Amino acid sequence: MDYRMEKPGMTLRPSLLGYGCMRFPVKEDRTVDEEKAKELIGRAMEAGVTYYDTAWFYHDGESEPMLGRIFSQYPRESYCLATKMPCGMVDSLEQAKEIFSKQLDRLQTDHFDFYLLHSLSGRTWKKMQELGVVDFLEQCQREGKFRWFGFSFHDEYEAFEEILRARNWDFCQIQLNYMDQNIQAGLRGHDLALKLGVPLVIMEPVKGGLLAQPPEEVLEPLRALDPNATPSSWAMRWVGSLPGVKVVLSGMGSLEQLEDNLNTFSNFRPLSEEERAAVDKVARRLAQRVKNGCTGCRYCMPCPAGVDIPKSFRIWNRMEMYQNYPATRRDWKGLEAEARPDQCYRCGRCERLCPQHLPIRAQLAQAQADITAFVEKA
Repeated sequence: MDYRMEKPGMTLRPSLLGYGCMRFPVKEDRTVDEEKAKELIGRAMEAGVTYYDTAWFYHDGESEPMLGRIFSQYPRESYCLATKMPCGMVDSLEQAKEIFSKQLDRLQTDHFDFYLLHSLSGRTWKKMQELGVVDFLEQCQREGKFRWFGFSFHDEYEAFEEILRARNWDFCQIQLNYMDQNIQAGLRGHDLALKLGVPLVIMEPVKGGLLAQPPEEVLEPLRALDPNATPSSWAMRWVGSLPGVKVVLSGMGSLEQLEDNLNTFSNFRPLSEEERAAVDKVARRLAQRVKNGCTGCRYCMPCPAGVDIPKSFRIWNRMEMYQNYPATRRDWKGLEAEARPDQCYRCGRCERLCPQHLPIRAQLAQAQADITAFVEKA
């Protein structure tokens, strides 16, 4: 497979494994552990990882300045640096200019290799155009302040297609893994980018870690082919095997994770047809573990009792699918007590509105019991 990125007058071949710089080890006070981050980056650089992706918000604003200090010890041409304009917080062109200037200072560089509009949606894309931020960044690119102009994306496919077709992008960054083939841009977005000749950078290839430790019983098709391969390696190879993918990002927070990925990518092998079929079988097994068929359509909302019904069911389904304690605990803590299933007083309004005809009242009670037991047991 060809992993080169090309545009008129420029060819680049970044490492297929990219380092996502938002999940470094942290200290007890939740600040980033710079010494451990430095060790991880040192090992990655030694092994040939050249693509490093950060952003204004990562590690509560610590990621960019820390990377500036660490990379000041390396020749500038030895790595590719990617960062992003935080579109959600930008309310004026002057603010965007100030942020861009500060990012150059924070990262101790006179140019970025890759620059993205961060987490674009249909709404923020329109906002960036109206404020003149897109025009400003195009001028920055012409002035050599960055080389490749792209965007990262977290919205529905229709918005992705609108944005992707709006201008001649140098690359785009989307969330994609073997369980998220039909959400956000998804495989349809991948196929459109391939058709339009837009190189792809992939984030969340292991679905925030959920595909690194799925229940052992779903992994039998993969274990039969290679009992020593880690679940993460299969997820990474699934993404890296897709045509048009130039970089696969991983937020490696430990040496174990880094070494596992280095082992996968040092002699990368695209999936064979047999291997792809085995991964598809695992995906089906995981999907079959869902507890209910909520589609997230939100016809049931708003709930008179204040329950966030779709989110409650999403947490319940993810818990059962992946049996991942940290993720479930994080999801559960993120759901306010007033929006949890135990607030339901069984009025039945939701069931009358549900297109799937789900027994919502009974399932909310079961979700509350199952999630509580899981979080308290672990």
